[in-house]
Amino acid sequence: MSSRTDQRQYHHGDLRAALLKAAESGLRAHGVAQLSLRDLAREIGVSHAAPRRHFPERQDLLDALAKNGYTRLGEQIRDAVARGDDGLAARLRRAASAFAHFAMDNPALLELMNATKHRPGVPQVSRSADVAFGPLVDLMREGQERRVLQGGPVEEIGLILYATINGLATLVNAGLVEAHRLDDLTDTAVNQFLRGAAP
Repeated sequence: MSSRTDQRQYHHGDLRAALLKAAESGLRAHGVAQLSLRDLAREIGVSHAAPRRHFPERQDLLDALAKNGYTRLGEQIRDAVARGDDGLAARLRRAASAFAHFAMDNPALLELMNATKHRPGVPQVSRSADVAFGPLVDLMREGQERRVLQGGPVEEIGLILYATINGLATLVNAGLVEAHRLDDLTDTAVNQFLRGAAP
């Protein structure tokens, strides 16, 4: 590919988007260990040095993938909460279901997201995670205000639900639970969570 074409992609952001798209596809197919900037450059047809304009190091690409993952997850959770019955339990079930389906559909990406969120030096990923789970935190606070949920740090209370839903998706991805059962199991988990976390 000519340097002129490379430059056009740099200006319009096409190269960065193409790299992220190819990287997520590679992550899904082969896992994080196989991701290489050089291989991605070859795959999308640019010089091996071109990706470094956007991602100086491989880790920069992984951080961007994690941030994008949280952005997408947050959009799905917000959309789910805003859609349908506005009762607290119904919104919580929809939010949990959105997370469950994201976790089932993107296991390697979610693993990367979780690993990156607490890595020092990448506050943008941590902020993206906070924004993504913001609707769930808001629901927990609302539950506390309505005295449906016990008091205390909402992050601690929510961690139980997060771990349960993530565990269900993991069981589906491991083939131990059939995928069509995910929604019913998620609803059951939320109902049990609401009973267990009641004041």
